[in-house]
Amino acid sequence: MPDVFINYRTGDGEETATTLERDLSNRFGSRRIFRASKSIEPGALFDDELLTAVRRSSVLIAVVGGRWAAAPELRDPKDWVRREILEAFRCSLHVVPVLVGRRTERLRPDELPRALAKLARCQSVRYDTQDADAGLRRISAFLTDRVPELAEAERALTQTRSRHRPDSVGNWAENVSGTVIQAGDVSGDVGGTVIKHVNGPVHTGTGPQHQPHLSGDGAQYIAGDNREGIHQSFGSRHRREDESR
Repeated sequence: MPDVFINYRTGDGEETATTLERDLSNRFGSRRIFRASKSIEPGALFDDELLTAVRRSSVLIAVVGGRWAAAPELRDPKDWVRREILEAFRCSLHVVPVLVGRRTERLRPDELPRALAKLARCQSVRYDTQDADAGLRRISAFLTDRVPELAEAERALTQTRSRHRPDSVGNWAENVSGTVIQAGDVSGDVGGTVIKHVNGPVHTGTGPQHQPHLSGDGAQYIAGDNREGIHQSFGSRHRREDESR
């Protein structure tokens, strides 16, 4: 179910709509951001899909280009840009006009069809292609404040991507008396892992290792099967056992 519906007119703001959809999808997840040409599957009834997506969303972003208000289609009750915005108002969605570029002026009620005059009263956000990152930050900050589920989705995606980075290193330690250090980039065979001054179970790598009681000074070499203690995973979880030690 989408949280954000991107409304735009082909030929006047569609590039910005595509960029916003791509960046917001990367941040929050593709299914949470609706853009018609991406989100409607081939063969689906587009009119039903459009109105259903609007009704299920929390925010509608109306991408407003320089010629948007003057488009004659906006006066046509059958125009989909118009219908989507009116449906958003009818469903009490939060509607945000996004002004494209530096020269697009804020909407005025007298330049809009009477049915859409309310749109001119909605606080707008400027998206300047010369400073796209700043515009995206403002839009994203508003969305996470307005829709808490988006903030949760962003945190979940960030954690997932961090765990699956090829160069990531994850460490977990328990019952250690002394110093445990993991430093540098580990790839391929680990030639020498040195752990000093350890009192308690130690587990490095993903292979079967077991040495329940380690104590005393000096380096410890571990072999066998250890089911508790310290667990370290390097990079992909699918790496062969002999390559992760």
